[in-house]
Amino acid sequence: MKKWIWIIVSVLVIGFVGYQLFQSKSSNSEVTTQTRTAVVQKGKLEVKIGGSGTVEPVTSEDIKSTIDNNEIEEVLVSAGEEVKEGDELITFTDDTDPITAPADGVVTTVSTAAGERVANGQAVAHLTNYKDLQTVVQVDELDIPKIKEDQTVSLSVSAYPDKTYTGKVTGVAEEGTSANGSSTFDVTIHIDQPDNLKVGMSTEASILTNSKENALYVPVDAVHTNNNEKYVLIASADTNTDTAAGTNVQKTVKTGIATDEYVEITDGVSEGDNILLPQVAASSSSNNQGGMMQGMGGMTGGGMPPNGGGMGAPSGNGKSGN
Repeated sequence: MKKWIWIIVSVLVIGFVGYQLFQSKSSNSEVTTQTRTAVVQKGKLEVKIGGSGTVEPVTSEDIKSTIDNNEIEEVLVSAGEEVKEGDELITFTDDTDPITAPADGVVTTVSTAAGERVANGQAVAHLTNYKDLQTVVQVDELDIPKIKEDQTVSLSVSAYPDKTYTGKVTGVAEEGTSANGSSTFDVTIHIDQPDNLKVGMSTEASILTNSKENALYVPVDAVHTNNNEKYVLIASADTNTDTAAGTNVQKTVKTGIATDEYVEITDGVSEGDNILLPQVAASSSSNNQGGMMQGMGGMTGGGMPPNGGGMGAPSGNGKSGN
C-alpha cells in the first residue's frame, strides 16, 4: 500500500513540475523600446586621426670623408663626445680642409685613427642628436589624404602615461606599406619638447586634422539617410519611454565635419533641440518559477527571483559632408 502511495505522490510531483515548466516557457514576455534622445550641443568640435610609432632622432647620420687617400693627422673627438655643428673632428697631414660636424649631436662611433688614410665617401664616424627628436607613426591609407604638414599633434608615450607631449607634422611618406589587403603610410612628427624621451620609446599620436568653434553637433547615430537625403528626428514635447516615433518631426539636415562620436549639423537644427536617437529593444519577461518553487515549499527550501531584462548601447560611425 505504501508503495502505491509513493507512486501516486511521485506522479503528482512530476506532473506539477512539468506544468510549472510549461507555464514558465509560455509566460508573458514583452519587448519594449527604450526611447533615447540627445540635445543639440554647441561648442568646439575637433577631428583627430590616430597612429602609433616610435621615437627617433631627427639627426642620425654617418660622417663621411670628402677627401681621397689623404693621411689623417689627428682625430679630435672620441665616441660619446658632444659636438656642435662646424666643430673640427679630423685633420690631415697635408693641411687640407678638416672633416667637421654636419650638425649638433653626439659622436656615437669613431671608425678611424691617426696615421690611417681615408677614401672619398668613407664613413669615419657617426653622429646622433638625442636632444632633437621625432616620432614616425603609421596612418591608415583612408586617413592619409587628411594629413598635412604643420598640423598640430598630441602625443602619449607608454613610458610616461601621465604626460602629454606636443608636436607638428613634418612629413608624409609618398609610398605606403601594404599588409593584409590594406596600406599604411609613415607620418613624421617633430616633438616640441622631448624631455626625458629616449630613442625607441613607443608613441601614440593624435593628429588634429580639422576643428571648428561654435559648431552645432549631435551623436553620429542621430543622423539618418534616405535617398541621399540626411535627416534627424526632433523629439516631440511629450516623448517618453512609451511614446511612438510617429509623433516626432523629421527635419532634413546638412552635415559638416565629423568625429567617431559626433557630427556637425550645418543646417536644419538649433542649439537645444531634442533629437531622437535609435531605439534599443529591451525585453522583460515574467514567469512562475518563483511560484513553482514556493509551491513545492518544504521540498525545495524556497523560491528564486524572476529574471530581469537588459538594455544594450548602440554604436555608430559618422561621415562628413553635406
